[in-house]
Amino acid sequence: MMTLCDIVADYIRCCRGSAEQEQRWFVIQRTLEEAVSRAALAVSPSGKRLSHQRRIPQAVLAESRRRLVPSLPTLSNAQSFEALHETVAAVIGPIPGIGELTIYDTALRIGAKLQLEPTVVFLHAGTRAGAKRLGLSVSRKFIPVAEFPRAFQKLKPREIEDVLCIYKGEFGSSANPSPSGSSCYRTANTASNRTCAKSRAGR
Repeated sequence: MMTLCDIVADYIRCCRGSAEQEQRWFVIQRTLEEAVSRAALAVSPSGKRLSHQRRIPQAVLAESRRRLVPSLPTLSNAQSFEALHETVAAVIGPIPGIGELTIYDTALRIGAKLQLEPTVVFLHAGTRAGAKRLGLSVSRKFIPVAEFPRAFQKLKPREIEDVLCIYKGEFGSSANPSPSGSSCYRTANTASNRTCAKSRAGR
């Protein structure tokens, strides 16, 4: 039986390294334009498509890049990740085929180059499902970190986003959530017993 503490430990052990490596890939791009281009096209260090955007047509991602590159001055002037996310959403959100997750992922990758980290946990389909199962209100764009169970407090906001996506099927029913102060009491769904290594690619 996995508690939330177990889940957080599993994430740190299995997923934190690969998530940091992905962020580092965008940090080391020579210019912001290169980082933005690779972020928009969802290009991994191996040159392949990053998994979250694997089903999006190349033409849609190319249009995202075409719109973002001319916005470099605005992107570079962002003073926070939240402001950067708002800009990215305004630029590529209207493109058919671009949804909440791609907007967030693109902003996160550009933010890595600009050294801007989220300070709240943004909601999209995957995180919304996970947060709902934890008994949190999901009728908003993001959730302050302080509202998450104590076990999650050792994670960065973007790591909590990861956990909500990867482990959303593991969280117990939110019908009778325990208080956030006793986070390790809340258990995962013992029927699935998935680990991060097995489930991250399928977020």
